[in-house]
Amino acid sequence: MRLLHPGDEGHAPRDGRPLGDDDGRVRPSARPPGGDARPPGGDARPPGGDARPPGGDARPPGGDARPSGGDARPSGGDARPSGGDARPLRDGAHPPGDNDGRRSREDDSRTPGDDKPSPGNDTPFPGDDSRAHRHRRPRDPGRAPRRTPRPLRPGRAPRRTLRPLGPRRLNPRAPRSGPRLVTVAAVAAAVLAVVLLLQGGLGLGDSGSGPEPTGSRPPALGGRCAPTQLLEPPCGAWFGAFVPHSKDNLAEKVRGYERRIGRKLDIVYTYHDMSLAQGDRLEGQLLTPEEQRVAGEDRLLLLSWESKWWGGTPAQQPTWKQIANGDLDASVIDVQAARVKEFGEKVFLSFDLEMDTRTPANGTPEDYVRAYRHIHDRFRELGVTNVVWTWTTTGYLEHADLIKRMYPGDDYVDWVAYNQYNYYLCHKARWLSFAETQQSTHAWIRENISDDKPLMLSEFGTADDPSRPGRQAEWYAQVPKVVKDLDGVKAALQWNYRDPGPHCDLALAGDDAWASLRKAVSDPYLNQPFG
Repeated sequence: MRLLHPGDEGHAPRDGRPLGDDDGRVRPSARPPGGDARPPGGDARPPGGDARPPGGDARPPGGDARPSGGDARPSGGDARPSGGDARPLRDGAHPPGDNDGRRSREDDSRTPGDDKPSPGNDTPFPGDDSRAHRHRRPRDPGRAPRRTPRPLRPGRAPRRTLRPLGPRRLNPRAPRSGPRLVTVAAVAAAVLAVVLLLQGGLGLGDSGSGPEPTGSRPPALGGRCAPTQLLEPPCGAWFGAFVPHSKDNLAEKVRGYERRIGRKLDIVYTYHDMSLAQGDRLEGQLLTPEEQRVAGEDRLLLLSWESKWWGGTPAQQPTWKQIANGDLDASVIDVQAARVKEFGEKVFLSFDLEMDTRTPANGTPEDYVRAYRHIHDRFRELGVTNVVWTWTTTGYLEHADLIKRMYPGDDYVDWVAYNQYNYYLCHKARWLSFAETQQSTHAWIRENISDDKPLMLSEFGTADDPSRPGRQAEWYAQVPKVVKDLDGVKAALQWNYRDPGPHCDLALAGDDAWASLRKAVSDPYLNQPFG
């Protein structure tokens, strides 16, 4: 989902319905007036922002058409205060047969230190699949980041060298005593396994208190399971999340989330616009001090970069043609390319996630491809080699033809990502299992976009079912098995926030849901070597 920002118009629904299926999702076309306003301080976008040019975000024939002036968001909607890492709302795309709606990320802004979205008119139109994502702003630009170690690059020696768990060798000089000695050795090995497992970050209890997890992954010993140059974990998948935050407390909120799940996140997801990074405004600044702090604690970053100026005037909103023509090179592209290059460590970078909801407001599909390729080529010309290029669509299959037209090509994309949710009552849809939200889109992408690129479930989550306590917990329990069965899925990121509208809170709803996710992400498949 994209977080909605002031002036940012509605996006294509993420309802995941089958083509031509009207079951239960309102398309993210227009959003009700006053929606998605975000309080000052948090990843919010300043009022008046993200306005799109006339004719925006109309959807392709057959799918999720939006009212004239497309993707336009109702007045007062999703405004985020300056400094916020919030994304614009994106409509939830769902695979055919999927009736759950999707939300946008633009309502991701929160006041500093507050994990709850600010009150506002976040009600989407019926069936609106847009997801509300909230991002916190990193620390003030004038504040120097803490110089903590950054994530290991592939091939770099690990900081810790715990030996891998394995059978214990018996002392060759020690006398053997038959079965008894074998039994003692087996018990000792079992005790050692438990100790190392707890040391690896499984943690105890489900409350947010207690010591911080020491890490989710086994010792980084290199070898066949070490990440590739494109950050692909060959033996399993990364686990990550979007964690709501303010501009100056991203690290604190991430650690709090990690205490609840008993492990460290592999990937932390944040959002940025293309405004000028001036004063304490951090929306347009890739790799803010807070993001660098998070990365310095052995985590990877997924940076979503949107062709918006959150809170800016209509004249300040970038278009794909302007980007492709190089009009933003000196003021925006080159400045941020230099920051990424200076950072040095590899980061995932996504340009205009859910781009299939942004046309025609930002331009044609062909304009998008040219803009994407221009940014990619410009970074390369400037010697930026530490970006893993991630192309993120809604995965909404009513946009299938549009999505294919907007693929920049294998030479420009390292990872393919998509966002799918179970919206349930949020969009008056039927309940969808985790498998149902993912499988159809996965199969379509493998057949029509790439049969070998690593795939990322860049946003996944579910609403709660008030009539069936525990249903959300059951949903998350399916995650490890389903991810293992999805060919090439190498990362899965939970969206722990709300969408606009009643029944649209997609965050974990209670202790049972937290405990279920905690157990799911302790699966060895989702705990891969980091270096």
